[in-house]
Amino acid sequence: MDIGGVAVLWRPTMNAQPIDRVELIPIQTASPTARQFLTGDKNAKPAVIAGELRIPRPEPEKNVAIVLVHGSGAIGARQDRWVQELNSAGIATFELDSFTGRGIVDTISDQQQLSQLAMMVDAYRALGILRQHRRIDPNRIAIIGFSKGAVAAVYSAVERFRKMYAPADAMFAAHIGLYTPCNTEYRGDDNVTQKPIRLFHGTADDWVSIEPCRAYVERLKKSGADVVLTEYPGAYHAYDSYTVTKMVSYPQAQTTRHCTFREDDGGEFVNARTGKKFEYNDPCVERGTHIVYNAAAHEATLRAVKELLTTKLAAR
Repeated sequence: MDIGGVAVLWRPTMNAQPIDRVELIPIQTASPTARQFLTGDKNAKPAVIAGELRIPRPEPEKNVAIVLVHGSGAIGARQDRWVQELNSAGIATFELDSFTGRGIVDTISDQQQLSQLAMMVDAYRALGILRQHRRIDPNRIAIIGFSKGAVAAVYSAVERFRKMYAPADAMFAAHIGLYTPCNTEYRGDDNVTQKPIRLFHGTADDWVSIEPCRAYVERLKKSGADVVLTEYPGAYHAYDSYTVTKMVSYPQAQTTRHCTFREDDGGEFVNARTGKKFEYNDPCVERGTHIVYNAAAHEATLRAVKELLTTKLAAR
């Protein structure tokens, strides 16, 4: 396969299932700052975003569904491949676009444009919409996120956040994060739902460090959570970027790979090492990252996610 002049190593799914219906759905949401989100401030700026729902299974069957939350680079070929693969397994997908409606192109070099926690609000609003859809099983809606979007996917399992922002008493049926930023300790973040939490991360990731995820997973295990971190030795950030067959550098990309944060009592992020309020001019913030495709890691993650959604989740 050749895409845009780039040789692509990819083995497409065989016997792909045709799509029965596609819907573009607007979402009324908000754009809270991190502090507004954490304190429950209802005065956040309103926003209208959208999502694309793709339903593979025809009526009258209720579909298992999954919400996809993109990363700093917005929606691209990598995430679209995930949509195709999940649809081919008979799973309905709802691809959220948290940027376009807010006038954002990407946040790679300026993460202050949108808090990753605001994307969790988007995800909960999507959950509320999908639960009302006649073609979707309201009790079998999972969430998957990539990098910045993985914060929404993983931490939406936290009971504190669910009670603050989820519709009614709803919850996601599974939480999946790829190369998740786990370097913030939120108050009560080890009190999570009993739904599966699955993290996938490359050990060579120089954009989002794997170390904080190892620590967070250990804390979650001690609290009795159903959580697994799968590590891929030598894999870099965005290892599922199948069009990037040679290493690509992002010299201006912001990274907090050497930062650790904690939430203080006032809902502010504090540098855990210095005790000072975090700003993006903090010395721990750096620039310069890399991505490259890792076929083995990508294919292993696809298998694991499909198995979770088509076996364990389908049996619930």
